[in-house]
Amino acid sequence: MRRLDVQLYVSLLALVFIFVSVGNVECDAVVKRGQTSERDDARHVVEVDGKEREELQNEQTGEIQMDDPSAQADTAKSKPRGKKSPEEVLAAKAKKAAEKEAKAKKQKAPKPTKKPKPPKATKKPKPPKPTKKPKPPKPTKKPKAPKTTPQPKEKSEKDQRLKRKPSLEEEEEKLLHELGWDKLSQNKTEKEEPPKPDYVDKKEDPRSPSVTKVLKETDDDYWDARYDVTEPDLYPRRKGATTTEDPSIYLPIPEETTAPMPVVPWYEEYEYTDLAAKKLEEEMEKARKEKEEKAEKLRKMWEKEEEEERKKQIPVHAEPKKCPPLGMESHRVEDDQILASSSSHQGFSAQRGRLNMQSSDDEEDVYGGAWCADTEEKEHWFQIDARREVEFAGVITQGRNSEMHEDFVSSFFVAFSNDSRDWTVLHDGYAEWLFYGNVDKDTPVMNQFAWPTVARYLRILPQSWNGSLCMRLEVLACQLPNSYPTDNEVIPTDDLDFRHHNYKEMRQMMKVINEECPNITRIYNIGKSSQGLKMYAMEISDNPGEHERGEPEFRYTAGLHGNEVLGRELLLLLMQFLCKEYNDDNPRVRRLVDGVRIHLVPSLNPDAYELAYEMGSEMGNWNLGHWTEEGYDIFQNFPDLNSILWGAEDRGWVPRIVPNHHIPLPENFLNGSVAAETRAIIAWMERTPFVLGANLQGGEKIVTYPFDMQRPPRAVGADGRGGRRRAEMERVMNEETWARIQRQNEGALRETADENMFRWLAMTYAHSHLTMTETYRGSCHGDDVTAGQGIINRASWKPVVGSMNDFSYLHTNCFEISVFLGCDKFPHESELPLEWESNREALLAFMEQVHRGIKGVVRDVEGNYVANATVSVEGIKHDVKTAATGDYWRLLNPGEYRVTARADGYTSQTRLCMVGYEAGATSCSFTLTKSNWDRIRQIMALNPNRPIRRSGTRIGNGGATINSGGSTRTATISQSERLRRLRLIRLRKLRMQKLRGNITTTRPPTTTATTTPVPTTTTTTEFASESTTSWFDSWFLEDTRSTTAFPIEAEIQESEPTQDYNFEYSIDEY
Repeated sequence: MRRLDVQLYVSLLALVFIFVSVGNVECDAVVKRGQTSERDDARHVVEVDGKEREELQNEQTGEIQMDDPSAQADTAKSKPRGKKSPEEVLAAKAKKAAEKEAKAKKQKAPKPTKKPKPPKATKKPKPPKPTKKPKPPKPTKKPKAPKTTPQPKEKSEKDQRLKRKPSLEEEEEKLLHELGWDKLSQNKTEKEEPPKPDYVDKKEDPRSPSVTKVLKETDDDYWDARYDVTEPDLYPRRKGATTTEDPSIYLPIPEETTAPMPVVPWYEEYEYTDLAAKKLEEEMEKARKEKEEKAEKLRKMWEKEEEEERKKQIPVHAEPKKCPPLGMESHRVEDDQILASSSSHQGFSAQRGRLNMQSSDDEEDVYGGAWCADTEEKEHWFQIDARREVEFAGVITQGRNSEMHEDFVSSFFVAFSNDSRDWTVLHDGYAEWLFYGNVDKDTPVMNQFAWPTVARYLRILPQSWNGSLCMRLEVLACQLPNSYPTDNEVIPTDDLDFRHHNYKEMRQMMKVINEECPNITRIYNIGKSSQGLKMYAMEISDNPGEHERGEPEFRYTAGLHGNEVLGRELLLLLMQFLCKEYNDDNPRVRRLVDGVRIHLVPSLNPDAYELAYEMGSEMGNWNLGHWTEEGYDIFQNFPDLNSILWGAEDRGWVPRIVPNHHIPLPENFLNGSVAAETRAIIAWMERTPFVLGANLQGGEKIVTYPFDMQRPPRAVGADGRGGRRRAEMERVMNEETWARIQRQNEGALRETADENMFRWLAMTYAHSHLTMTETYRGSCHGDDVTAGQGIINRASWKPVVGSMNDFSYLHTNCFEISVFLGCDKFPHESELPLEWESNREALLAFMEQVHRGIKGVVRDVEGNYVANATVSVEGIKHDVKTAATGDYWRLLNPGEYRVTARADGYTSQTRLCMVGYEAGATSCSFTLTKSNWDRIRQIMALNPNRPIRRSGTRIGNGGATINSGGSTRTATISQSERLRRLRLIRLRKLRMQKLRGNITTTRPPTTTATTTPVPTTTTTTEFASESTTSWFDSWFLEDTRSTTAFPIEAEIQESEPTQDYNFEYSIDEY
């Protein structure tokens, strides 16, 4: 019986060992496949202290007993209460370890060696997909549960561990060897055991002998690989038994969307290998998505940074940058800065390629109206050197100025360089940017770049053209912010409004100035344009609104041509300047304002200006806005008084019949084809006694003075004596001398009587200008015609008929010149400060010339001021008249002059006046006495306005009989009679010299009205010259005496022959 018990006991131990080995191998395989990444968590479970493990074993034992009542009863019978068998301890530990692992996986407990981190919500494991649900293990691999057999009573756990000997294992191995099971268990273990990772230490190997050598289970360093895994197959549940445990405490189970899963034991519901793989796959997928999202965010961020960097490097403007002209048209770009590949001939060089360049009359021989390339060249280019790096923003092109040819460039490329050797063609992002040019020869076309290009050199590369390759152009460029000013650059110092003003803005500007300086300014209009716009003027004076006696009137006018806008803006700036400086007590400005009545008219052609302003700077051609809406050129729309004067001079009618000043308007002139603006200007001139003025124009840099009309040469007499005289002179002198004399004669035909004074006035403005006399490069469109002086007679330059200057000189007292301010008619507003600085001193200096010469008043003996009295200067065949207030101004250069004042009904008076070099005019006033002109007019009215001649015989001195009747003498005077008369004349002069000391200013009236007035000598008789004596002074002497007192003098006066005179004219008409 005892032998049988021993055999059963050995068999039971062998079966238990085989079961445990197989379970350990299976559990190790599951743990190795599914929990490789959770090795640290298993270590954490093993390191639980001994007391906690005992409590877990007790709880596990109780659970096992509750699950299996039969086992509980057998256990209660076989061993005492409170003690457990090694198998139960192993099962409890394995189950507790599995629960801990499942809980650790679910809660993701941190590693014990590191500080625990809170789980991230974004990294919560997703449930596995239903298509990848774990497959249940095959039933063939399920180990059968061993039958419970009564076990012998065992001692306490402590005593059993002490009595445990290694010989038992040897017995078990021997028994297994005898039964042949050792090979089977080893083969199965080798097949099911997965390969261990390389990094697992030998100490961590559950099959390592070092683990089995640990004897104390309660030690903190105790380690058993069997406790590291769950052993669900130790005590399987019976079929049909229900479990009270919730499987979700181990791992989340995905919900089944299809058929319900078959009921399997709790230890078969989870396939740790598949779950770990799925989790790993999910985490890898999630990491991949996060990596892609992060890469996408980085890509977008990098693209944004690159875009911002590109915007910083190459700024893209919503609109092309607006830059001012570089200065091709205004000649700020000098000739040596312009270069071209070739030119057709000298007249079409690169320097002729400026915008709005005008050709000469014979453009084929002298100067052409554009740059034209040589057609035989293969490559064509036009180059501009800015002399510094600038921002090129665009180009403006134009065709050739010609009356016969239609030449222009229709397309071109643009290239840039910093050294003139390496060139970069402007690119639009896809290809080289081809710009489209002109469609006609006159209209400018602007091409702006999408973004400005910083460079020093610019080249135009023509690609196609119409006719010949000819073009004119302007370059738009901005100076760099860090660019330094050049030596010749002028920085403005005045705080003024430097911009262009349209009609409304001009009116508002004048209103603002009037409000700032109400005591010295007044706004009025001189008339209306053809479109109804008012031509506003501003008066600046210490007493605006009325003419002060002794204060000269001065005027500046501008805007005669609507597209010549620089003068308009200069006058607006001058208004601001005078107002500000007067308020700031500038002595020079105060002296001007207090001593001169200044009139400023900024726009005489407002309709045309609005048209040019709408097109803008550089975009209007040379003629756009030049004429009025009706097609008139205002400057040349005045009556031709030159022909009237010159015709009268050729006939000898000046000044007897036709005066040399204040020539009346031709009959029905104002009813003819005259612009509305011209009528308004003439009326303004007639009602205001202007002394000096200037009209500001553009298109050239020069000052011109009258005459503006070329006088035709005198015709040769019908007798041919002129022709014979020329032939005789040609025989005497050589050809060169004759040509010089002819030039002098032609110059005399263009000169006014005040030629020297006009030259002084013109030079005052030109030499006060900063750059007008810099004519080394020539004029704007050709050679320098001023000999470096900046002034010229208009008739010898570009003669015109009916000019405003000639009309002002011949019809009024005003001396007026024309000032051409610059080559660019419509400069950019960025150039206005420079133009103001160049013209400011000239504008002020020219106004101060109104005080040059003599001034005074003409009054009678009673103190009444005589209006319309004529003031003439000996040697100058041009007179002036007094104003309605009796004052006058005569512009003269320094010197000594004999000045005569005369008026109807008054005796003329002559004075010697000195003009010095000091500032201010010399005072030279006259007091006239009344004469018997009223009585003479009555007598002449009775005889059809003809001089009275006594007919019949008259006995002269010495008994000589003189028969005078009709227009011939009836008796001849012998030689002795003539000698006697000469002796009487000498005696008369001596007597008058004696009487001069006793004579007073009041002279006795005529004693009789029926006899011929007896002449007496006056100061006029002594000093007046032929050029200053009126035609009627030779008939009637200024003073009378009784015929009884001076019988011989009456005979002498009557013996003089009567001058030829057309009796159809009357004195009243003069």
